[in-house]
Amino acid sequence: MDMTTSPWTKTKPTAVLVFADGTVIEGQGVGATGQAQAEVCFNTALTGYQEILTDPSYMGQIVTFTFPHIGNIGANDEDIEDLTPAARIGAVGAIFKADITEPSNYRSAVHFDQWLKARGIIGLSGIDTRALTAWIRENGMPNAVIAHDPDGNFDVDALKALAAEWSGLEDLDLAKEATSGQSSQWTQAPWVWDKGFSETGETVAHIVAIDYGVKRNILRLFSGLGCKVTVVPATMAAEDILAMAPDGVFLSNGPGDPAATGEYAVPILRKLIDSGVPIFGICLGHQILALAVGGRTVKMHQGHHGANHPVKDHTTGKVEIVSMNHGFAVDAKSLPEGIEETHVSLFDGSNCGLRLVGKPVFSVQHHPEASPGPQDSHYLFRRFMNMISESKGLPVLAER
Repeated sequence: MDMTTSPWTKTKPTAVLVFADGTVIEGQGVGATGQAQAEVCFNTALTGYQEILTDPSYMGQIVTFTFPHIGNIGANDEDIEDLTPAARIGAVGAIFKADITEPSNYRSAVHFDQWLKARGIIGLSGIDTRALTAWIRENGMPNAVIAHDPDGNFDVDALKALAAEWSGLEDLDLAKEATSGQSSQWTQAPWVWDKGFSETGETVAHIVAIDYGVKRNILRLFSGLGCKVTVVPATMAAEDILAMAPDGVFLSNGPGDPAATGEYAVPILRKLIDSGVPIFGICLGHQILALAVGGRTVKMHQGHHGANHPVKDHTTGKVEIVSMNHGFAVDAKSLPEGIEETHVSLFDGSNCGLRLVGKPVFSVQHHPEASPGPQDSHYLFRRFMNMISESKGLPVLAER
């Protein structure tokens, strides 16, 4: 070894993250090449990187993984959450501490780096993700540009300008881009160890799911409870939804600012509420429901992104550990009379659930379908099914 050069040679950066304030973080590029404007957040989950990166709620965001080893179990076609993978609806960038290693898992079908390239996700590795997470915690989620060039040629001043000029997620309706283009039937039931996915069997109820950027596992859990599931675009008129004779209406998760999506979603939802049909919302669906009943939403400082968030269900008095993924929240103080706060975050006291008193309508901020994450909140799907049963005069099942 030539001690005069080799140990002191610095690897040329092949990827950069440039904040709107001019901060530049250099590292090694992985995945797709090119550049993308987005908001930078961090996710504390230890597993489920494919599900996270394909969650449509991450549209317009770059995900910093706090767990250092990402990609070492490879990738496959089963662990994705967006309905149309070819559309690449999900995170535009990803940041890792360690380099991606060779896959080591029996379910792996492709190297994670190849999968990132196919998805068009720009990756940055080899940086201090703990420091970046601490920066976001103190300063909030920054607008930024992530760029990857294998030759390491970057016009940093131009990237700074791009980061500074991006509007950010506030006032941005991304659900219109994440939603389905037309109605469709969902028939896939939950994954079973060593068997894979099954098909929906005999059905007991018809659920119409309004797609603001829905996750697959939500629809699977409905199928697993014996539901016929019809997925409809976010802009479908209330009259057309009710003409399908649903037993219940589901309001899905999705990306962007709920106030912007609410411009067209709220009038639809108000008509559905007035119809008396049971309604259940998750994440963006929860926020839109809050807007529809007279509440308001606010942009969060650092958001909630992870699979270990404690939430208390005031209706049972129990605390559950849940998955979270949201950068906007419902202002609990804005909820009018007749709206009950049902769930609250034990991290920061923010609202995590509501219900309309005297009506079969409720929603939660967290992700009870747990993809990835714990399954403590699966009971909420049974709670919704019980509302449907009660509306039909049928007996209800135990939630847990």
